[in-house]
Amino acid sequence: MKLNTIFIAALTLCMSQLSFAGHHGEHANPNEAVVKGWIEARAAGQKENLAYVEKHMADDGLFFGGRYVGFGFNFDPLDSGKMVVSRTIEGSPASKVLLAGDEFLVVNGVEVNKDNLDRLSFRGKPGEPVKATIQRDGKKMDIEVARGIIDNGSSKEVLLAELSNANADDWTVKIKINEMLSKDNIVYVWTTVNDVDAMNGMPFESHVVSRYQFNEAGLVDAVGSVSEDRFVLEQTGYTVAR
Repeated sequence: MKLNTIFIAALTLCMSQLSFAGHHGEHANPNEAVVKGWIEARAAGQKENLAYVEKHMADDGLFFGGRYVGFGFNFDPLDSGKMVVSRTIEGSPASKVLLAGDEFLVVNGVEVNKDNLDRLSFRGKPGEPVKATIQRDGKKMDIEVARGIIDNGSSKEVLLAELSNANADDWTVKIKINEMLSKDNIVYVWTTVNDVDAMNGMPFESHVVSRYQFNEAGLVDAVGSVSEDRFVLEQTGYTVAR
């Protein structure tokens, strides 16, 4: 049995046990309707996604992406083939060195261009230093950043900003809800996501299990997901090497 199959089976079993505890002799949790609407809005388009998050996420809510090893910064891959920092993740190695607006020119001796944005050596062994040249306010600077483990959490404000900066015309995500289970203020949902890689335009499919936590006002105050990241990489032509 493949590891991703074991992963999904284990999580499904866990969710089923949670569901039995939460629904035995009770009506369905009303928070499930909010999660269903959240997922449907995400699939519908940028405008719908923005409106739903604005309405149903708590102002102090947090959105957690997948953890990874790297620098900890975001950039727009569709920005004319340039790598310009849009934001750094709080507490990451990048947050101590980089500023929004910094443009990467060279990474570990490789000149940055539109054809290699997805192949630069930001990922790799934790603690290993990566040398780069950036441009800040029209001036070139040499920097060195040691890779670290990135928790990748975003506030509601940051999440809305990133959704606003996305390309509405390229909104291709399709999401199927396979199972949704809950207890009290926690909702788990298992979905199948079909999307297209922003860097090379290749389609991919991934199973995702997400956990939504609600506050007393019925607003989402935390969202976190676990997905088949390596499977996505393999479908879109990338390799994982050491």
